[in-house]
Amino acid sequence: MEKNSVKEYMEYSEEKFTKRIIYKKGETTAFVLNFLPGQQLPKHKHPGTEVYLYVVTGNGTIIIDGKESEVSEEDLIHVGSEEEMSFNNSGKEPVSLYVVLSKIPSELYAKNI
Repeated sequence: MEKNSVKEYMEYSEEKFTKRIIYKKGETTAFVLNFLPGQQLPKHKHPGTEVYLYVVTGNGTIIIDGKESEVSEEDLIHVGSEEEMSFNNSGKEPVSLYVVLSKIPSELYAKNI
């Protein structure tokens, strides 16, 4: 068993959003994305991978295939492998998203940034 606290991975940077890896096991990885107000995650896809997001804190806008949806603390989101997604912290507080990728499409997705 491994036990971690999401709070330990909630690290913010004035320069850009951060990504902190919690677990990397086989083809699955779990991490936290952290955004200060105004920071964005660019449009991208996760081919062959299902994406599960949990809004730990804050609120913002997730864009899936061009359609905007407001998300807030405790929301759960599933993004399919062929859906294009992006995120914008459109709120006034920091946002942290807990993310699980069910299959790592490449090692680039499993690194801290």
